[in-house]
Amino acid sequence: MADKKDIHILLVEDDTFLANIYKTKFEMEKFNISVAGDGEAGLEAVKKRKPDIVLLDILLPKMDGFAVLENLKKDETTKDIPVILLTNLGQKDDVEKGLEMGAVDYLIKAHFKPSETVEKVKKVLGL
Repeated sequence: MADKKDIHILLVEDDTFLANIYKTKFEMEKFNISVAGDGEAGLEAVKKRKPDIVLLDILLPKMDGFAVLENLKKDETTKDIPVILLTNLGQKDDVEKGLEMGAVDYLIKAHFKPSETVEKVKKVLGL
């Protein structure tokens, strides 16, 4: 696979503090990461930049993560981009729904440190 700095990660997260923690962690690992602060901006960013992977929160302003995921998976140009749901919604129903909709993984923020999230991304990307 490409060099890590050639890999583009899109983080869709409305919590600026949290987004900055993840952004810093991925940048320390030499990844190219951008952040979208709401669902609509996230969807737009994916269509425009075609990231290698998307980290997607579910509770977002303007459009929730499930709606973003649904849009990505029904669009021919974005359906193959892996999406990891990164959220605090830990109900079994939400997890199942996310995975059934095509997410490659479902991480509950409270249970995973940012460094563990980086490891998950590496695993999904085969690094």
